[in-house]
Amino acid sequence: MELPDFMSYANKFSQAEFTEKIARIAKRAGAKLVYAALILYYTLQSDKVSKTDKAIIIGALGYMISPLDVIPDAIPIAGLTDDLAVLLYVLKKVWTGIDPEIMEQAKSKLSRWFDEDEIDEMGDIFTAED
Repeated sequence: MELPDFMSYANKFSQAEFTEKIARIAKRAGAKLVYAALILYYTLQSDKVSKTDKAIIIGALGYMISPLDVIPDAIPIAGLTDDLAVLLYVLKKVWTGIDPEIMEQAKSKLSRWFDEDEIDEMGDIFTAED
């Protein structure tokens, strides 16, 4: 699958829209997508991350909350795969700038929306299985 130019979605990102979308899709999206989004969201707030990485993160989060997707979110299961692909791609690009504390902060927030079994089932963030 070819990824779109997600930097064109940077103007779609806002903290309020991100929070609203995550709350709305949390159960349907699955723990892996939400965890990846939360890691990027908290990384964006860090002063240890370069402006270039922040721009890439904003583009990816903007793509996620945008109603215009390669695969529309309304399509069950498949509709969120493009969002997950974009988030994981960006996560891999900025991985060296991610503090372990950010990962813990994201997991803590994740535990508010998912039970322990669902979190355990997500496995490694970079594996394709959900």
